[in-house]
Amino acid sequence: MSPQHFDVIVVGGSYAGLSAAMPLARARRSILMIDAGQRRNRTVERAHGFLGHDGKGPAAIAALGREQLLAYPNVQWRDAFAETVRRDGDRFVVTCNDGVPVSSDRLVLATGLIDDLPDIPGLSERWGKTVFNCPYCDGYELDRGPVGLLGTGALSVHESMMLTDWGTVTLFTNGCVALDADQAAQLQARGVDVVDGIVASIDEQATIVMDDARRQVLRGLFVAPRQRMTSTLPQQLGCTLEEGPFGSFIRTDACKATDVPGVFACGDAARATHSLASAVGDGFQAGVAVHQSLVFA
Repeated sequence: MSPQHFDVIVVGGSYAGLSAAMPLARARRSILMIDAGQRRNRTVERAHGFLGHDGKGPAAIAALGREQLLAYPNVQWRDAFAETVRRDGDRFVVTCNDGVPVSSDRLVLATGLIDDLPDIPGLSERWGKTVFNCPYCDGYELDRGPVGLLGTGALSVHESMMLTDWGTVTLFTNGCVALDADQAAQLQARGVDVVDGIVASIDEQATIVMDDARRQVLRGLFVAPRQRMTSTLPQQLGCTLEEGPFGSFIRTDACKATDVPGVFACGDAARATHSLASAVGDGFQAGVAVHQSLVFA
């Protein structure tokens, strides 16, 4: 039997994928959403900076989006992980971890990223709660208290200076940041304190414990970890990847089309910088472009 066929398969049912599917649903196209339930911000308690939803739980925002999308009868949903993809003529055939293939004329990759957190005891348990990535998303709530930046590389100097609008900042070099004289002067001018040495663990709310037993109590800690793609589908398709400051992402044009005909990408997997709001905007652009590619094929 031939695989069940759809106009569009969207891989990834978080904010970008939901947003990409909405204009396609309203254009009455048949859509299959495939989602593995691994939303990147699933540990975050409150989402901030997303117009109309500031302060809401991100799970509730995603659930509402899913409910509204599935109100359209031309949309189907599969809770599964898309493992493989191949071309079959002009169609794409996607096989999930349940072994059942499905096909489509267009494919949208909204597959997201994984944050590879530093291996420091206490960090992963606090990720999204008192240890954060984005100050625009979580800095305001720290009420200009003492905040830290865990150094991960050359960009940590820039990041720590930027953080001073959200609190009194300490840069923990953690063996990853070597300052030259100019950088040290810039940090001093912005009021950034620098603590050398290795971070041994994170305790209590966000207390830094150094390997020599020094402790520093913080309201929150920021870290910019390396990131990697959740899915290998872009590589299987031959999509070109670009290298960003923290990891690779899928190259797209302004309409979110990849360099593989018929394949579009949006959200964190297709951007160097990330936020809930930008993921939603990316998704809408991708959905509109997919529809037009179907009409004017």
